[in-house]
Amino acid sequence: MKNPLTSVKGTLISGLVLAVVLGWLVDMKLDLNWISLVVWAHVFVGIIWIGLLYYFNFVQIPGVAAAIADSDGPGPAAINKYIAPTALLWFRWAALLTWLTGAAALEMLGIGIGNAFSLASPNIGIGVWLGTIMLLNVWGLIWPNQKKVLGMVEATDEEKAKAKKVAMLASRTNTLLSIPMLMSMVSFGHGGLAF
Repeated sequence: MKNPLTSVKGTLISGLVLAVVLGWLVDMKLDLNWISLVVWAHVFVGIIWIGLLYYFNFVQIPGVAAAIADSDGPGPAAINKYIAPTALLWFRWAALLTWLTGAAALEMLGIGIGNAFSLASPNIGIGVWLGTIMLLNVWGLIWPNQKKVLGMVEATDEEKAKAKKVAMLASRTNTLLSIPMLMSMVSFGHGGLAF
């Protein structure tokens, strides 16, 4: 039998099985329904999205800067060629899936995306607005500019320098927005904001 931890797929499936088993052991029942599955999917892809956002800001941006500054080092080519494209693939699709599963969960819970946007429920509404802005930043600013930086689309050195700055500032904006967005989402699920 192959160790499931030797692949991402095996790890994810094992994690899901473990979650179900632990849930059954705690509750001694499985009350899985479409709403709970959509909410769990929302949380799961949201963790991927925000985890990669934090990776880019806390690890990759400083790592590439250090690699550029190190004249004796290998440079940022390995990160930009092998790591960044894959990370950005997961990042942008996790962002979209997070938004879509969140919208679906709001509809299934009877709140509705329109009510959330109108701030009828302020905590979830703020979270929806911030998450939407972050999604638009991913697809409208970060991804188009990263394609220039990584050489996926033609760009002059001047265009690449500008694209790098725009992508970095949009990413930092998303990092900033993620903190109140997460606070709003969590406080909605736990009965409000309290310090």
